[in-house]
Amino acid sequence: MMKFFETSKYYSLKKSTYITLRWIGIIGQIISVNLVYFYFNFKFDFIYSNLIIFFGILSNFYLIFLYKKTQLSDRSALVFLLIDIFQLGSLIYLTGGVVNPFVIFLIIPSVFASSNLGLRTNFLLVITTTLMIVFLTFYSKELPKPLSDHFHVYPYYYFSIPIALIIALVFLNYFAIIFGSEARLRKEALNKMEEVMAKEHEMLSLGGQAAAAAHSLGTPLSTIKIISQELKKQLKDNKDIISDIELLSSQVERCNQILKKLSLNPNEEDDFIDEDLSIEGYLKEIVSSFKETSDKDFILNFDQDSNSKKITKSIEVVYGLRNFIGNANKFSFSKVFITLKSDNKFTEVTIEDDGEGYPSSILSKIGEPYLKSFNQNDSSDPGLGLGIFIGKNLLEKNFATVTCSNSITRNGAEIVIRWENKDLLKI
Repeated sequence: MMKFFETSKYYSLKKSTYITLRWIGIIGQIISVNLVYFYFNFKFDFIYSNLIIFFGILSNFYLIFLYKKTQLSDRSALVFLLIDIFQLGSLIYLTGGVVNPFVIFLIIPSVFASSNLGLRTNFLLVITTTLMIVFLTFYSKELPKPLSDHFHVYPYYYFSIPIALIIALVFLNYFAIIFGSEARLRKEALNKMEEVMAKEHEMLSLGGQAAAAAHSLGTPLSTIKIISQELKKQLKDNKDIISDIELLSSQVERCNQILKKLSLNPNEEDDFIDEDLSIEGYLKEIVSSFKETSDKDFILNFDQDSNSKKITKSIEVVYGLRNFIGNANKFSFSKVFITLKSDNKFTEVTIEDDGEGYPSSILSKIGEPYLKSFNQNDSSDPGLGLGIFIGKNLLEKNFATVTCSNSITRNGAEIVIRWENKDLLKI
């Protein structure tokens, strides 16, 4: 459970937001105390109450002028939130304890922190708030009533208030922690996705630089080749030198072949990026790129594809399909099955492999930013869950529905990507 909640190494509160919320609370306290004392004629320790509010003001000025960081660390936030709890608790102590309707605000510091701070800090805040509620249940200064008012609180009602507050405190914190953890997971995953896309653009940029370098090196290499041929003719009787010249010529030819590949425009080399293709064309180009380095057998079935319409080039669609095909290639034993079906209304791509499939323990998390490896015992596995999250989000952004499950026929993983044909034309 701890591993689930502790999704980030660093926790913090944005100082400006926290200060603003504190000002709202302080202004509310000033208005409430003065309104109840002067307008409703409730008599309580007015001076002490305002001194407690003044202490809150001073602590906020400290945050503004003396605390120089823009974020409150987990530890700093804990200190100031504890101050808030004790400040408000002291004010409620002077104004009736748990029968004071404003006692509900005691749970706000803890709930506010639960989605931003660590589990240990949240636990301490919940415990502190609970103890404060219990204390105010048994110890507080009675709030005097106006002379014309007669009001009696029954014991069962009196004790039901703190019980309700504690229950609300626990449940609100629990849900806030859950939502905060999921938000941090998604943020981390999206940051990684941005990093991956940035690397893709960087590679394209490097490809352009490589092409320029290849063009520049072409002329000197051609010169070396011509001179080596002339030397070979002139020194044909010297076998030792001839062997060296032949080696030089072969290496020059090898350089030319490498430069020939580099001189190709990176976008032209990958046709599925450079021009509009049908989904079948996309899949063929992607599979072709994997076949160059993979020893797996890619089995393509396009027999039921009747949609030959080209769609606008989309790096997002390509990258999404590549992610899923790459995962199938990585986790298959020997075969990857890609099936394309289409009719007048829908186009559907099914990617299957003959691997072990998705572990049952994470099937419910497929498509979420599940950053851990599927193989929990393999620390070298970077985590397929992130790749699926990225691929799924990129394709869904382009009107696809993506379903991940284990294949009944192949025993491995199965990805079904489905578009309405009208949506494909919008890409």
